[in-house]
Amino acid sequence: MDFVDEVCFEVRGGRGGNGCVSFRREKYVPKGGPDGGDGGNGGHVVIKVDPRLSTLFDLRRRKLFKASSGQQGKGKNMRGKNGKSIEISVPPGTLVFDEIENICLGDLKEHDDNLIVAQGGKGGKGNARFASATCQAPDFAEEGRQGITRKICLELKILADAGLVGLPNAGKSTLLASLSAAKPKIADYPFTTLVPNLGVVPLGAHRHFVMADIPGLIQGAHSGKGLGDRFLRHIERTRLLIFMLDSTEDSHQADYKILVGEIGRFDLTLLEKPRLIVFTKIDALTETQRDGLPKILEGERCILISSVTGQGLDILKESVAHQLERTSHA
Repeated sequence: MDFVDEVCFEVRGGRGGNGCVSFRREKYVPKGGPDGGDGGNGGHVVIKVDPRLSTLFDLRRRKLFKASSGQQGKGKNMRGKNGKSIEISVPPGTLVFDEIENICLGDLKEHDDNLIVAQGGKGGKGNARFASATCQAPDFAEEGRQGITRKICLELKILADAGLVGLPNAGKSTLLASLSAAKPKIADYPFTTLVPNLGVVPLGAHRHFVMADIPGLIQGAHSGKGLGDRFLRHIERTRLLIFMLDSTEDSHQADYKILVGEIGRFDLTLLEKPRLIVFTKIDALTETQRDGLPKILEGERCILISSVTGQGLDILKESVAHQLERTSHA
């Protein structure tokens, strides 16, 4: 299933049923009073979180969601049935926008979150409701009201504890596959990862954290180059950023500067999040080269890892867990 993180469509609440014009007609009551019932209310369109979902893929081709209308009222003061509401299932982390008014209607994060995006119209009153001392036999009823119509856009921002950020081919997907059961596409060339991937990293004793791997960033990512702006929004909800640098390259400081710059230009508050610096692929270095890595970024704590040999992975996991515990108690 393809990863889809943005869709737009129209929603319509059901129309309310019309009220009924009716009079009692019984054998010994030839001129009975009004007994027309009210129409039923139209159904709503509801967006609801389904924790089993991780993409908006199933909604990508749907252009209209319409709830059913309420039924018309009947004689003998019988109210029409309400229209049936419809539910649109979305993954946790979905933002709902009104496309026309350009406002956020809701942020659905938890498994039981739901939002009515198009209310159904109210059913019309039957003629029995209009009877009075001065109008004992009203021969009119109220029409049901139209339901709300809206054009909405859904935007998914994945929920994760830690987000992996790095230039293309920095080893993010290999690390995620090494620490979790996730199976992202891995190859020895840039831009292998084209969509965000999530993995659950076990720590033992019923402890774990969720790690997100977003596609590699390039210069200009904050303004949309390489779809970078769409990728960067997936780290907005993370509690910790893990900056990944390829240790086999000769431009560590410049690469780190690019990552910090692109993230800051996209959203300066992201740089306020706790961070870890990770040098990858150290299995390809000599011992002397490995010893020199921590000195490259002065003032930053650096962790050296190899996802191939497993070196440094336990230290990384415990460092992430420690940082997450600190943020939860902050």
